[in-house]
Amino acid sequence: MKKYLFYISQNYSFAILRPLQKLLKARGDQVRWFFEGHAVNREYLQADEQTLDSVGQARQFKPDVMIGTANSIPTFIPGLKVCVFHGFDAGKVKPSGEKSHFKIRGCYDLYCTQGPSTTGPFKKNQKKLGYFNVIETGWPALDPLFSPSAVQKNNKPTILFCSTFSKRLSCAAELYDTISKISRNGQWHWLVQFHPKMSPEVVQLYKNLQHEFLSFEETDNIIPLLQQADVMLCDTSSVISMFIVQEKPVVTFKNINPGPHLLDISDSRLLESTLRQALCRPEALMTQIHRHVEQLHPYRDGQSAQRVVRAIDDVLAGKYPLNKKKPLNIIRNLKYRKRLGYWGL
Repeated sequence: MKKYLFYISQNYSFAILRPLQKLLKARGDQVRWFFEGHAVNREYLQADEQTLDSVGQARQFKPDVMIGTANSIPTFIPGLKVCVFHGFDAGKVKPSGEKSHFKIRGCYDLYCTQGPSTTGPFKKNQKKLGYFNVIETGWPALDPLFSPSAVQKNNKPTILFCSTFSKRLSCAAELYDTISKISRNGQWHWLVQFHPKMSPEVVQLYKNLQHEFLSFEETDNIIPLLQQADVMLCDTSSVISMFIVQEKPVVTFKNINPGPHLLDISDSRLLESTLRQALCRPEALMTQIHRHVEQLHPYRDGQSAQRVVRAIDDVLAGKYPLNKKKPLNIIRNLKYRKRLGYWGL
């Protein structure tokens, strides 16, 4: 029996880690949750889920493995540090020119990557730095997406509108008037779901917009929404990848890295006609989507969590020894200690 600690700071991490929790508990391992900050809603905890409410408790628990979804985690809590990612690469680039999805912050011992397009860059970093392993497993968050489920379908074509929180990249405010007009004609059903860090003012706009054909969804699990929708409307967000792995069309507005797998527009007047085009699933577009998905996340067996657990077991068993140790990360850990209010050894 091993001990696992799930370290999270956002509600969306519940859906990412629960497929792992299910497997681990089934084989007799212990699982505990640790919440950083105040963004995690404890009401989303299920009856059989247990938390550790301080760093002291987490250290006393002595986890064998600590799994995170963020780009960094504190390393003064025991356990093999494993990253399973909070999303896909959305193409966002820092001012330095570095792609933020692939930034190494010296915190993890193992990265469980989603597909070839993620594995390649991380393998390159592994070869350069040498203190972590990279194993391609697929993303456990998507296991339920590919598992049989009774999803309630609408009697109209369904559009799922998602948007990132970044003011520079978000289309939510700019498309509000257009969506308000199109949604009221009743030809489609609309679901609206935003990143948890979205501006409260924008969130309230869309909450107030709700009507017979449009609903605003607040949830810790977006999977059922992805399954219900026929087309996604978005801007530049990693949720695009979560949707498109189903090989369904995506319409984007001013995407910073558009490719042939997306129907990208920059004029809101083209929105309705482009959504109609997407719903028709043109053959050329669907071919490009298939090619993209094969590189992004080729796993459709719903068993990525099993591959993650197997990868962790192999690393713990010494199958992939490393020649270098992780950096001490003194500054980052001091920041974590201050944030978590912990100054013990």
